[in-house]
Order: sequence, then structure tokens, then C-alpha cells
Amino acid sequence: VMQCSASVDVLFLLDGSYSIGKGSFERSKLFTSKLCDSLDIHPNRVRVGMIQFSSTPHLEFPLDLYLTKQDVKERIKSIEFRGGSTETGRALKYVLRKGFPGGRNSSVPEVLIIISDGKSQGGTATPAMLVKERHILVFAVGIKFPRWEELRVLASEPTEQHVLFAGDADDAVNGLYSTLASSVCRATAPGCKIESHPCERRTLETVKELAGNYVCWKGSKQPNAVHASLCPFYRWKRVLIKHPSRCLRTVCPDPCDSQPCQNGGACVSEGLDKYHCLCPVGYGGDIHCAPKLSLECGVDLLFLLDSSAGVTLEGFLRYKAFLKRFLQAVMGQDSPMNVGVALYDNNVKIPIEVGQHKDAFHLMKSIDALNFSGGGTLTGRALHYIAQHGFSRTPVFADVQDDLPRVVVLLTDSKSQDPVSEAAKYAREQDLFLIGVGSSFMRAELTKVTGNPKHTIVYSDPQDLFNKIPELQKRICGVDNPEGCQAQFLDLAFAVDASAGVGLENFLQLMNFVRSSCLHFRINRDVTQIALVIYGSKAHTMFALDTHTSHSGVLQAINQVPFLGDSASAGRALLHIYADVMTVQKGARPGVNKVVVLLTNGGGLEDAAGPAQQLRDNGILVFVVVVGDAQRDTLLRVAGSPSYLVHISSYKDLQYYQNLIIERICEEAKSSVNLCKPNPCMNQGICILGPGSYWCQCHGWEGPHCESRVPRGDSPRSPVLPLHSHLQRSSGGLQHFSRAQHTKRL
Repeated sequence: VMQCSASVDVLFLLDGSYSIGKGSFERSKLFTSKLCDSLDIHPNRVRVGMIQFSSTPHLEFPLDLYLTKQDVKERIKSIEFRGGSTETGRALKYVLRKGFPGGRNSSVPEVLIIISDGKSQGGTATPAMLVKERHILVFAVGIKFPRWEELRVLASEPTEQHVLFAGDADDAVNGLYSTLASSVCRATAPGCKIESHPCERRTLETVKELAGNYVCWKGSKQPNAVHASLCPFYRWKRVLIKHPSRCLRTVCPDPCDSQPCQNGGACVSEGLDKYHCLCPVGYGGDIHCAPKLSLECGVDLLFLLDSSAGVTLEGFLRYKAFLKRFLQAVMGQDSPMNVGVALYDNNVKIPIEVGQHKDAFHLMKSIDALNFSGGGTLTGRALHYIAQHGFSRTPVFADVQDDLPRVVVLLTDSKSQDPVSEAAKYAREQDLFLIGVGSSFMRAELTKVTGNPKHTIVYSDPQDLFNKIPELQKRICGVDNPEGCQAQFLDLAFAVDASAGVGLENFLQLMNFVRSSCLHFRINRDVTQIALVIYGSKAHTMFALDTHTSHSGVLQAINQVPFLGDSASAGRALLHIYADVMTVQKGARPGVNKVVVLLTNGGGLEDAAGPAQQLRDNGILVFVVVVGDAQRDTLLRVAGSPSYLVHISSYKDLQYYQNLIIERICEEAKSSVNLCKPNPCMNQGICILGPGSYWCQCHGWEGPHCESRVPRGDSPRSPVLPLHSHLQRSSGGLQHFSRAQHTKRL
């Protein structure tokens, strides 16, 4: 915005002496480049030249050599430090003698900008006066801790407008522009005005101070006699001295002055009339940070806040702030949810009953009034109490819906001093949906409370807590949604380790996991097909993808699965699935996502990485679920990615990870499909992709998938297929099949 566009010659006089030093010299160069940003450098407008001075002046470049801002700044960047004594007077005499090298001979205003620490080793008053008598406008810019008295001698009058400090580069650029705008440029940016402001100049000065007294010997008037006395001891020290001054600055209206950003958003100016808002998490519904989240789901929601000594007063206040931020982000005027707040330490209090406030304003005031108590941390007792008394309100009106899902959000950062598992189980049996929020070291205990790691929300640091607002909103509104992939096309195969390393008891727990997982899918020919393979040293198909078309058939077959009890080879099991399960002959459907869930104790995985990669290369996802100790490197080679690996410490915890695993499978069921992976063509047929379809190129076979041998005597013919056809047959063996036809059959 601020740029001087008048015809003017600007000559920089840059101090390159040893008193400046190489580090400050480089900072002077950066500052000079920044000053150039306020100058409209052009052959017909502002021209720039530079002289570096120390013991002697040296012309770095004249005013007529570089005529664009980019060229000038590139040349300034390449200037090297020379070093020497600080002969500012000699440099001024050079300017008096040579003039402005490459300048326009006083036909345009001349500006001299001296950048120095003001510690000249020669006289400067006379040459400075002669320079100013030639109507050259002189700016003196201090670097490091300058000697301001000398800089004021160098600068034009009034000195308050012509003496600047490079330590605050932006302020100095403003000062230079403001003075030029009021004298040389004769223009200011639209809407801006030039004003005088109080400011200060800082420098380091050496002062003498009394350090103390010490015993010394002094002579006396008597001959050959001395006596002891106290002598003062002085020391010299450098102190920072501040000098008050006045500065001329350009002030422009800031579009953020009106505070347009709501809900704690930070306003960032973009010029004189534009801005944008940096919105907190949960806001950003419009440019002014309106709430973008909303709890459109109807729930009875109770926040259970830890108010014990373990969470500390600071942590309790943080949870209050989080609670307010969350409710401000999601609670609208007609929100269908009912909110309450409970506090606990040794005891439990419910200061805000569920549904007590229907408007955010009074709810916020009640939250502000909550006080920290600081007792023991009895989370188990609190959960048991809330299960009995947390939702015991009486409906105000007879027509109010009273069977809403009941959700408890536990906010804690302190380990419980009593058991939580049984109390949490009791709460869940009362149809309470539990969500745990806490720092990362609380993950294990919170998972015991929620019964499901998917309902546990952990944060890495205090600020990260506020980033969890969208996730908490998603968890609360997900309590009444059906789990599983009820409407997703999927071919799913379970591969279960039935070796001696797992053992009969643990094998039964794995089968229970498979049984309950199947209930999350709609099993029939048209939606989800499920196959089951068990393995030891060899793999056995218990039922193929197209064997059962209902839950009852699958569950009955699972109940009859035997335990093998020999050594384990997961690689053979995966090869078996690739060759004998995920095939068109055994019911696999082209154009449908395919997933293999490998359930193992981690044994027998040495030969599994290659077969797993072969499955992935053919479009089949391998999801590895490992119970117990195992080498993570080996597990990652089999899973292919940490996203497809779940490592569980014990078999009894397997149930808690079921929803997480089902959710991952559901996500995969929604991804795009390569119709030729795995190859749907039988008998070495070649799958050829088309737009939304595929063809099987057969050799000695025919049919949509090369499933029928060509009778002897038939000679293959070259296929010619119309592009729009769904299925064309020829004895030559090129067959066309599209997902559109398969979907129609479904």
C-alpha cells in the first residue's frame, strides 16, 4: 500500500566498518532491501544507488545501473562486507565531490539515506551541514545500539522525522514513507493519514558506578608512617538508555478494528479493506466464524467432569472452557438435545440437571458458576451414581419425547482411585452410551469405561483438546446409527488361526468374534457374502462366499467349525484364499470390494508377507488382527500399512475392537473397484478393462468368464464387439461383461 512513486534519486550510504561487524552489516542489507519495498523503482520514477563506506568510500552501484526493484534487491544481496574504520565524514565529502553517481543532476529531488551506528572516528558536523545546504534530504538510520547524538547531526530537520531505527524494520519503513509522502512524494495511500506519535530511542552507554570500598594504606604527615583507610572502588558497566522522542508515521484504517470475527476468531488484515478470520475448531460456518457444527441428533447428554485434586484447578478450568466452546459450537436455538453437567471427586453432584436449560445463554452462566472441589478421584463410584440418578428428571410436558438416547461424556485427566470396569459395565447395562475424553496416558482406563476404543477420545496436549470438538460431536450423534455395512456390496473372508499356538479356548473366542461380526452385515447374494477359512499347517474352507445366503446359515456353520491344533502357516491360508476362495468359480463377484480379515496370535506369519502382497496387488484388502506378542515389523509387512493392522494385548479385549474393525471394513467397501482385480476370467483368460466394464479374452474356452471349453472342430474367430454392448459371445473367445449388467442382476 505504501509506496513512493515520485521522480526521486535515492542514494544509500551503508556503514561497512568493523564497529558494525559482519552480522549487523548483513542485517543492514536486509533492512535496505525492505526500504526498497516502499520505493517505486523505475527509470522514470525512483532510482537507487549505493555506496559502502568504512576507511574509504566504495561505490557499489550507481543510480542508473539497476532500474527495477528486483535487480536492485538482488545486487544488494550480493554486496560483501569490507571492514575498516568508521569514516562517515569522508563518505559525506565523497558525495559532495562526486554528487549522486548516475543521478539526474539535481533535476529531481535527491535523498541520502545513511545507515550507521553513528560512531564516526572523524568529524561529521561540517560535511553534513554542506550536504544539507545542497538541498539533499538526509535520513540517518541507526543500527545496533547507535550514538543518537551523531545521527541527529547527520539528519535533516526536523530530526524526529529523519532519524530512524533499523531494529524495528517495519516501523522504520513506515517512517521513511511518511516523511517522503509529506515532502517529496506528496501523496498518501487512500484512507490513510500521517500523524505524530511518541516513540523512544535506545542505546548502550558505558557508565561509572561505585562498586564498594576496600582497605588501603595511605601516607601521613609524620615521617615513615602510614595508616589504613577505606578507598572507593569503581567499575564500568554498559547500561541500556532510552531517550523519548516523536515519530511521524502513516496510520491506515484496519478492517479488523471493527472486530468482525465472532466466537474467538482471529482477524487477519489483507490490505486496507479486506480481511479473513482464523476460526476456532467447531466454527467457520461463514466468513465471520459462525458455528459450523450442530447436534441435530436428539439425545439426553450429561457431561461428567472430574473435579478431583488429581485433575488440578488448571485442568478443571480447561474442561469448563472446552465444555463452553463445544456447546457454543453445536447448540442452536432449536437444538433437540437436552444437556446436563455433573461434577465428581469423592462424591457426585449434579448442579445442572439434564434438560434444565434450553437456551445457550443460561447454560453458559450455569457452567461459569461451577466450582472446583479438589477431593479424591472416585470415577467408578461416579459412574455408578450417574447410572442410577443422572437421568431421573420428570418431563415438563406430557408430549415431550422421553426415550431419547442417553449419553454420558466423561472428562478426566486423573487415574481413578477405585475400580471402573464393573461400574462402567453396570452403566452400559442401563442403556447409557459412554464416551471418554482425556489425555493420551488415560487411553487404557477410558477404554475400560467406554467398552470400545472407538468411543475413547484422547488429546496430546491442552490445546489439542479443543481440536477434538468435531470428533466428540460425531461420536455423540453416532449413538443411534446402525453399525456395520448394511447396504454395502462386499465379499468378505475370515481366515482364523486354529493352530496349537492359539489353543482351543482362545480359538473359541476368535470364533465368537467372527460370529458377532457377521451380525453387522446384511448377508445375501446381492449385498454381503461371507466365507470362512481356518488354518493350521494347511488351510480348509469351512464355507465359500456363495454357500450361505442368510445369517442363520452362516451362524450354524460357524458353530460346527473344528479346532485343528497343529502348526500354523498363515501364508498357505492366504494363498488358499487367493486361489480357491476369492474366485468367480467360488462365488466372488466382479466389481465388488473384497476384504480378508486374518485373525491370529502372530505365529506362522513368516511366510505370509508375499501372499498378502499378492492379494493386495489383485485388489483384495488384507486386514490383520493380532492378539498377543508379535514382531511389529513382520505384522506391518503382512498388513501393508498401519491402517490395516490391529494389535490387541489379550483375547478378552478382542470384543472392544470389533466396532473399530467393522468401521474400517465398511470404509473399504465404499472405495472404487478395479473390475479386473482379482481377475474374473477363468482358465487363463485375460481381463481387458473398458469404460465401466471388462472383457474376458479366452483361449480355447468361451463364455462370459471363459468357463466353457470350445467344442472340437470350432475354429476361433476374431471378435468384433459394439462398444455399447453388455455381453457378446463368440467362439473366438473375447467376452464382454460390465458392472452395469451385474448390478442389474443384483
